[in-house]
Amino acid sequence: MSRVLIVLALSSLGGCIVHVHDGEEEVFHTTVVNDAPIVLSGDAGVFWDQQLYDDVWYFDASVTDGNGPYDVVAVWADVYDVFRGDVLVESFPLYPTNDASFWTSEWLGSSVPLDPFYGGYVVDIVAYDSLDAIGVLVVDPAIYN
Repeated sequence: MSRVLIVLALSSLGGCIVHVHDGEEEVFHTTVVNDAPIVLSGDAGVFWDQQLYDDVWYFDASVTDGNGPYDVVAVWADVYDVFRGDVLVESFPLYPTNDASFWTSEWLGSSVPLDPFYGGYVVDIVAYDSLDAIGVLVVDPAIYN
């Protein structure tokens, strides 16, 4: 009886298929084609929520991947302070929606270290796929003037 074991490398460069038959192994090398995700559009900013009586920071992303929309496994919004030498202030996970290409999250202003009047932030919207390839889009967040 024969069985097939599939071993995929954690990089996009390749993998192999190991076929075992009666204790003898045959190794077939394959090339795994992994397209990096693409962040098509992104948005970030803050607004006042009267019912919550708090600021709300939002992060949105529209992403795609040549290997299919479900190959994107994580999207993050990394907020940097450019006035202080591109220091990372905070990273926020975005969550998938019913639309496989749209990711979003909202955070109460009182729970995050962001100033809604500060003009020194930039946001890197970073999408990761199942083989850790990334796509990045840099956006300026909408803040209070």
